[in-house]
Amino acid sequence: MSFVTVAEVADLEDDMPLSIEIDDDLSVAIVRHNGRLFAIEDECSHGNVPLSEGEVEDGTIECYLHGSRFDLATGRVLNLPATEPVRVFPVRVEGDSIQVDTATTTTDF
Repeated sequence: MSFVTVAEVADLEDDMPLSIEIDDDLSVAIVRHNGRLFAIEDECSHGNVPLSEGEVEDGTIECYLHGSRFDLATGRVLNLPATEPVRVFPVRVEGDSIQVDTATTTTDF
């Protein structure tokens, strides 16, 4: 695994996604929900809309534009119109830093 620091713990508010641009091809939404951290691809698989602008509830994040919900832990799509999952990534806290491993996705672990 290859973790990189993407934010500080103090940057997060519960259930308020934080969008982090990893590189030109990938942005990740960092979410603290029910005491757990999640790192999920910040783009709806249906409409190319930032998921970080949606609401977090019951372990899911909603695309604000069309209402598709995605499981924060698995990236699985839970309702239409989206039909494809989004990637999720391992995330950890080291000291005050939030780190994400974008080289590994849920299909890898």
